[in-house]
Amino acid sequence: MTTSERTTFDAAASESILRTACELIGLDPDGIELLRLGDHAVFRIAGGRVVSRVGRHADRLPSVRREVAVAQWLAAEGYPSARLVTEAEQPVVVDRHPVTFWEGLADGEKYASTGEMGELLRRLHRLEPPHFSLPALRPFDKVEQRLRRAVIRAETRVYLAGLAEELAAEYEKLEFALPPGHVHGDFNVGNVLRDVEGHPKVIDLDGFAAGPREWDLMQTAMYYDSFGWHTEAEYADFSEGYGFDVRQWSGYTVLRSVRELLMVTWLAQNAGTNPRAAEEVEKRVETLRSSGSRRDWAPF
Repeated sequence: MTTSERTTFDAAASESILRTACELIGLDPDGIELLRLGDHAVFRIAGGRVVSRVGRHADRLPSVRREVAVAQWLAAEGYPSARLVTEAEQPVVVDRHPVTFWEGLADGEKYASTGEMGELLRRLHRLEPPHFSLPALRPFDKVEQRLRRAVIRAETRVYLAGLAEELAAEYEKLEFALPPGHVHGDFNVGNVLRDVEGHPKVIDLDGFAAGPREWDLMQTAMYYDSFGWHTEAEYADFSEGYGFDVRQWSGYTVLRSVRELLMVTWLAQNAGTNPRAAEEVEKRVETLRSSGSRRDWAPF
């Protein structure tokens, strides 16, 4: 079975799409393991030698094509990042869902240190820009798309849409401290993994855009001060590695709120098929409403 944009995008549907894509490129999909389900379903296949990303909707195709171009650019620059499996032309499109195949890094998920993350991000931002154009960073477009499709309570949808409108107005007024340029878009510890030789590599390249460099610094800062997922020492290593502490920037709290909104709407995509995700969305929304602590937000 394959699926279409109108079919529920869950573990079973995305695996079916993946199996069809594997048939098209002649890859044996042995040992399929779902790693996570968000804007993409991410699978480990072929005994871990390959990682595949299945786009949730047909509208992911432009960003996935850009992701392929970014991967080729970074490879040409010798930057340590995810590499495409080169035997197949990518992306493979199955019932309008884009599918890509990447070299597996290591068994399990072994994360880089925060110091290495800071250094890699600084190196990334210092690269000469690619020869192709990147879209402007427009975080609220994703919020709108996700809320339109999410299966959540009407009250929750109205609140999040109103919050997005308020934050969009504040975002437009921000004065950034760093020069703009290309950004990864989703730079966090979960996207900097070690390969089989122990070297850190940056993955998930579909969010590349042109925008404020502060955007790429936010998640590591939030994981420290909002959620307690990094220690003070780990955050200090990250800031030193990059050479800038975004928490000292005047616009930090606004950009943190934008990032929190994106975290909630990202999870809301799974609320209709995952009761645990639906419960977590409501818990997160309540903390946004009450300005409560984010320390009990569960990682997904």
